[in-house]
Amino acid sequence: MSRGRFITLEGGDGSGKSTQAALLEQWLTAEGRTVVRTREPGGTEVGVEIRELVLHHRGDIDPRAEALLYAADRAHHVATLVRPALARGEVVVQDRYLDSSVAYQGAGRVLDPAEVRSLSEWATGGLLPDLTVLLDLDPHAARARLDVARTRYDRLEAEASEFHDRVRRAFLDLAAAEPERFLVVDATRPVEEIAASIRERVRGLL
Repeated sequence: MSRGRFITLEGGDGSGKSTQAALLEQWLTAEGRTVVRTREPGGTEVGVEIRELVLHHRGDIDPRAEALLYAADRAHHVATLVRPALARGEVVVQDRYLDSSVAYQGAGRVLDPAEVRSLSEWATGGLLPDLTVLLDLDPHAARARLDVARTRYDRLEAEASEFHDRVRRAFLDLAAAEPERFLVVDATRPVEEIAASIRERVRGLL
């Protein structure tokens, strides 16, 4: 059995990752693929507990501790869910992966991005996605979307605009450094146009 495919979706909060992940899952399933749709943090029972801690803890969390918590979730998630699915030849469609840590904890929290990435690579045994879709959206436009959709903000969503500006720049820098892995999509485009662009790229992987 051939190895499956690992596809991640990245971008700021409010950029449409969940919507596009759902549409991609529907299309892949219709094409006869077995799909595992998941997210970080929170893709496993352990991850659900870590997600609650890192996103909704009421007090401060030291930036290094935050990075380590995300890495712990990632290590468990990859070992228990992602790698087994890939070994079965399935397609994993995942909302956020190590690029989010580099952008949010590296650039956003002003830690060393190279160290944050190295931590995630160690935690996952060096597993990288076959394709990373970056849904790029101006943070102010993203906040306007969240204001409509949210009744409360998590710890990262509630950060100042300067934080989210750094995160966006970091995502774009990551995409520029690895163009063969990334597909950058303008998240202001109509939902179906974005989905079509993603499907076109994914066809090449399959």
